[in-house]
Amino acid sequence: MKVLILGSGGREHALAWAVKRSEKVTEVVCAPGNGGMAQIARCVPVDLKDLSAMVRVAVNEQPGLTIVGPELPLSLGIVDALQERGLRVFGPTKAAAMLESSKGFAKRFLQRHNIPTANYAVCTTAEELEKAVEIFHPPIVVKADGLAAGKGVVIAPDEAAASAALHAFLVEHRYGTQAVVVEEHLEGEELSLLALCDGERAVAMAPARDYKRIFDGDRGPNTGGMGSYSPVGEVDAARAGELVAAIHQPIVELMRERGTPFHGVLYGGLILTADGPRVIEFNVRFGDPETQALLPRLQSDLLDALLATTRPGGLAGVSLEWSPRWAVSVVLASAGYPESSSSGDVISGLDRVPPEVEVTHAGTARRDGELVTAGGRVLNITALGADARSARDAAYAAADMVEFPGRQLRRDIAARESGRER
Repeated sequence: MKVLILGSGGREHALAWAVKRSEKVTEVVCAPGNGGMAQIARCVPVDLKDLSAMVRVAVNEQPGLTIVGPELPLSLGIVDALQERGLRVFGPTKAAAMLESSKGFAKRFLQRHNIPTANYAVCTTAEELEKAVEIFHPPIVVKADGLAAGKGVVIAPDEAAASAALHAFLVEHRYGTQAVVVEEHLEGEELSLLALCDGERAVAMAPARDYKRIFDGDRGPNTGGMGSYSPVGEVDAARAGELVAAIHQPIVELMRERGTPFHGVLYGGLILTADGPRVIEFNVRFGDPETQALLPRLQSDLLDALLATTRPGGLAGVSLEWSPRWAVSVVLASAGYPESSSSGDVISGLDRVPPEVEVTHAGTARRDGELVTAGGRVLNITALGADARSARDAAYAAADMVEFPGRQLRRDIAARESGRER
């Protein structure tokens, strides 16, 4: 089977590696791919903002399965368009993807169906903004109501900072948003819990944890993610199954009743509060960088599982097998990220990285025979180990072999799990 992967980041590179391990796969095509993916797959150019262009690539390639990596093509309706042409595709329809493409929709959906989440207000005018800021006690969470590559969230320490964020999102229309979600700030450990869904049931994947802030100790602005690890010490497989049964499964059932059945992967961004788990957000695609920590641990055939999600009830009897080993993934980001990013900087040292460490490319390109930076997040360095400490040590040892001007990385990924407090 030929598999087409839409996307160009570290998540898609990790998906390509995992799918390529299947004995059923004859070829992997990535569109548009990146400098690293070109080493393991055939890359073809495409604009991920252009629905017609993506459809043309899929129709020309005629893959047995198309895997949609990023959220933007899903929000544009790429799944609907490919299904109309008789092509099998992994991911939700445009209507089901609203769980991510509209935070306001997701919050109203959660509240209407009594699924625990933070108290919130959706604002579309300056007057509504001022009232909302007065309601919530600092710190206040401000979210752009739309897709923002993981960066449209501000945790404001006071009302002045909240008002500034609201102005940026609603008046300046940063990220193109026309509405803003204001939320109470919840205390607790965050958890990334993904579940494969076939329109009828949700099957838990292994839990993971990611790090959104740019600096150690969760300081600085939000990014798309600076690192991740899996498993998570306080959430074993049984607990993950309970959480999916309590949160993801009702969502799948409610979406089916609504007439918009959910197929693909449902990413639950949860926070484990003293009063129980609460939903921070939903994503409707594999997380980045969680995927880079999850898939190296997956012992089942990923292709089989993804194909099963495309059929109603296809996941019946499917169970995912995971290695007991730990995975730690460290992101190397370019200078200026997340506010900006430096491109064209030469990357060196990759030839020194041990072969057992997985290097996935997030923002790289080839220029004059050299590998250079081409985005905010540049590389993911993922290592496996018998425990969190050994995986973490191996990941950081490899990360320190790779160099480029202005390189940024956090030094506290999985520190707590390995017994080294931040």
